[in-house]
Amino acid sequence: MNTLIIISVLSIVLLYLGLFKAQKALLPVTVIGLLVALGLAISQWNNGAQPIFHDMMLFDNYSIAFCAITITTTILILLLSKGYFEKISSHIAEYYAIILFSLAGIVVMVSYYNLVMLFIGIEIMSVSLYILAGIKKNDFASNEAALKYFLMGAFSTGFLLFGIALIYGSTGSFHLEAIRDYVIANPRTIDPMFYVGIMLIIVGLCFKVGAAPFHFWTPDVYEGSPTLITAFMSTAVKTAGFAAFLRLFTECFQPLSSFWMPALLVITILTLFIGNITALYQQSFKRMMAFSSISHAGYLLFAIVALGASSANAVFVYATAYSIASIIAFAALILVRQQSGSDNFDAFNGLARKNPFLAFTLTIAMLSLAGIPLTAGFIGKFFMFSSALSHYQIWLVILAVINAIISIFYYFRVIVAMYFRSAETEELIIPTYYKFVLGLSALVTILIGIYPTFITGLI
Repeated sequence: MNTLIIISVLSIVLLYLGLFKAQKALLPVTVIGLLVALGLAISQWNNGAQPIFHDMMLFDNYSIAFCAITITTTILILLLSKGYFEKISSHIAEYYAIILFSLAGIVVMVSYYNLVMLFIGIEIMSVSLYILAGIKKNDFASNEAALKYFLMGAFSTGFLLFGIALIYGSTGSFHLEAIRDYVIANPRTIDPMFYVGIMLIIVGLCFKVGAAPFHFWTPDVYEGSPTLITAFMSTAVKTAGFAAFLRLFTECFQPLSSFWMPALLVITILTLFIGNITALYQQSFKRMMAFSSISHAGYLLFAIVALGASSANAVFVYATAYSIASIIAFAALILVRQQSGSDNFDAFNGLARKNPFLAFTLTIAMLSLAGIPLTAGFIGKFFMFSSALSHYQIWLVILAVINAIISIFYYFRVIVAMYFRSAETEELIIPTYYKFVLGLSALVTILIGIYPTFITGLI
């Protein structure tokens, strides 16, 4: 709970710093505040947490682990913001504050124990993201992204809220424990509206995580939003969405898996194929990463489809690997775009000669996203495939492996461009903050790939 309070108060402090024109203090204060919040979260590990505030919130090891990865991801992304927001506006305190307000919503999302708190957390996060997507007020693409995100987000919120209302109407409670008790106590006499509520909640949550066929907003919003905000949406936001998704279905709906699992299985397969096949045809690196995020949503859905004791750990490992690799990819995109003004694959031509360090770290990220051994991405996919194999026939894993092979093609396009194509451009200079983030992220990616026990088994 202290973590949520620190993040919320920190947002207000940043607004006051902006009021008094203390622009240089914004980034240091934000990072220090988030480190304090991270430390307070980790200090509660294994403390035998119980639901608080009339069973509204639960800060157990599950929520602490996902709080830690989302806060760490946010810190790394904010370190990349040095000089970024200044190019958009002179009032940058608001941008930091809105990102932290969104992070506060994320903390609520991964710590809820009541469906009302799930809805509140999603709304706090989403409203902040609508603003962040359109912060380039004079950029048509940014305005389009904000409008599409708002409209699609409103529709998905309607589905989610209607589903929650039907669940409440059937059980008489918003508490996860009470809903679970209702399901266990009435295995054969469950209200039909309860089943409708489950399906509506699936639709609402699939919208939020960008799973097909509810993914239509993702490519345009990711492409039109500022690159730094896209990085935040594709890492911390997606991780929080799956953490909330998994907690709800593990706590409440697992006994009814025979009802909802076939529908979710179809969504998973569609997400994998639509994300990967569409990514093959992209000429823009940023748009490729958008469709790539859809395909990774498909892999993350494996943990919910094959719901079991290892699902939480599998989602945590995969989300960590994906987030770290994505941060490297978007950091490289920001640097390349600043020099070339383009986010096409051609902008990466000859990058290995212009800056070997940046090319090396981006190569590690692409290998990890593709699931190549000795990277964190391989460990994440291994966990997902193992859980799927233990619950289903091998055909499902074969489909997933085929999609992983397809993804290798478009990830390796970046590597080929960097090392095997030439371009007459100037040397690319990397700021110190970027070197730190790129180096640390690449190191962690390799460390998890070689020593997976470094992170596995935490939850």
